[in-house]
Amino acid sequence: MEGVIGQGDKSTYTDQQRRQVKSIEEGYALCDVAEEEAKRRAWSTKNKTSGGGYKSTPAGKSTGR
Repeated sequence: MEGVIGQGDKSTYTDQQRRQVKSIEEGYALCDVAEEEAKRRAWSTKNKTSGGGYKSTPAGKSTGR
């Protein structure tokens, strides 16, 4: 398939971030967006809002965000 960007590594996303993506994806599905498109949009939305995947930092440490 031409023009399709490969799926990135999702290992740096926390469980909370994965749940948020699932919720966003369900919202797109309610708007009659195709399943694969909803999934793509959900990850794109999450990346836009959080800057991509990240692991939580130890207590008291700043992430600079």
